[in-house]
Amino acid sequence: MKVVDAMQLERMSDLAREVPRRRTHFNLHDELTDPVQRVVIALEPGTYVRPHRHGDGVWELFVVLEGACAVLIFDDEGSVIQRVQLIPGGARLAQVPVGAWHSVVALAPGTIAFEVKPGPYVPATDKNFAAWAPQEGEPGTSAMVRWLENAAVGERFS
Repeated sequence: MKVVDAMQLERMSDLAREVPRRRTHFNLHDELTDPVQRVVIALEPGTYVRPHRHGDGVWELFVVLEGACAVLIFDDEGSVIQRVQLIPGGARLAQVPVGAWHSVVALAPGTIAFEVKPGPYVPATDKNFAAWAPQEGEPGTSAMVRWLENAAVGERFS
C-alpha cells in the first residue's frame, strides 16, 4: 500500500521551493505504462506549466489537497475560455476535457494537487505544447506565469 502523509507533503513543498522549476512530483503508479497515471504534485507560485493538450482521448483530473491553484482552459488562439480556482473550502476538483488546451498555476505557497489521467505515459508524445505560449526558460516565461495567475475568461496573453 502506498500512503502519502502530511510529513511527505511538507517535504515535497519544501523541495518545490528549492528547485528551479518550483514543483516536484510523486508517482503513485508503479510504471509509466500503467493504464491510470496518478501523481501528487507540489507546486509553488512561479512554477510554469506551459499550456498544452493531450491527444488520444486523454483527459486530466486535478484535485487540490493544500493551498490554491487555478486550472485554465484555452481556445486554439490562446484566449481563456474557462478558469476555475481550486481551493479547500471551495471548488476542489476540475476535469480537463479531452483535447483541451490547458494549464495549471499555483496561487499559494504550499500548493499540493493530485492528478489522474489515462496512461500509459510516453514523454515524447504526452503533450502538444501551445505555439502561442513561450517554452519553459524562454524570455517571457515569467510574464506568462504572472498573466496565468490573474487571467480572466476572454483574455489572451500578448
